[in-house]
Amino acid sequence: MKAVVQDRYGPAEEVLRLEDVPEPEVGPHQVLVRVAAASLNAADWHLGEGLPLFVRAGEGLRRPRRRCPGSDLAGRVEAVGAAVTRVRPGDDVVAWTEGGALAELVAVSEDDVVLRPTTLDPVEAAALPLAGTTALQAVRHGGPVRPGERVLVTGASGGVGTFAVQLAVAAGAHVTASCRTENVELVRRLGAHHVLDRTREPVPGDGPWDRVLQVAGTTPVLAVRRALTPGGRLVLLSGDGGRLLGPLPGMLRAAALSAVSSQRMGFLMATTTRDDVQTLVDEAATGSLRVVVDRTYDLVDAAAALAHVRTGRARGKVVVTL
Repeated sequence: MKAVVQDRYGPAEEVLRLEDVPEPEVGPHQVLVRVAAASLNAADWHLGEGLPLFVRAGEGLRRPRRRCPGSDLAGRVEAVGAAVTRVRPGDDVVAWTEGGALAELVAVSEDDVVLRPTTLDPVEAAALPLAGTTALQAVRHGGPVRPGERVLVTGASGGVGTFAVQLAVAAGAHVTASCRTENVELVRRLGAHHVLDRTREPVPGDGPWDRVLQVAGTTPVLAVRRALTPGGRLVLLSGDGGRLLGPLPGMLRAAALSAVSSQRMGFLMATTTRDDVQTLVDEAATGSLRVVVDRTYDLVDAAAALAHVRTGRARGKVVVTL
């Protein structure tokens, strides 16, 4: 089968290549999925380049532990392990994995699969797992967003941001979103009550905000803290930061300030769960949650797709189709 692979760290266009590799073996609790579409996330280029450098302690000091990138996919079940009971061959599914989505076939745990309704396009379905659950958990972090709360979403036009804006609006919040000039109208159409052009207006602005979802950017924690209400909450989602430690210094500052303040500030480590993906799939299938797809690429052009994600300028999600 065809799969995108890499054997060293580096920019996608320098290290990714399409190869023939053996088909994956299917364990008793696994499902073999023929991939129709796989979406890319910022984590894919971070892991592929081994940045920030401290991630290499867990991902491989000299080369990536995950040889084939990609974690989110939609496709059709080809075969199932002997102990699998939830799905069967022929089922259309949405799935997620620690790596390997940029391939014709992927073996995933039965627990990491949900059925895909026929009303949901596989390209849109593949865009949901990591970005969607990150946004959903951010809106719920420390207690769900309540009606009437003033919420600021930064990086509102990206993969996580487009979902976060919609989910916060659906929860009844008054949502202000920040993005680049060219994306203002898109974010407004997603339901944001007010949109800050971050190239012209300061972020986080004056507030006061009950909750700030910092999806992208490197606005200092202290600056955000000044714009929070006394009991406000900052949820850090961005992996941006220095080459060595990335967001780690900001995470530590947020934790320290949170310990001595009525405000709560911290980094969200989202976990893709079946219940959350099912919620997102159901909402997307009925049209109550819009999936924004910036571009699609063929598998042979996966390096170009990941390079586009790395620019940080994708509007919504980038998806590779097979």
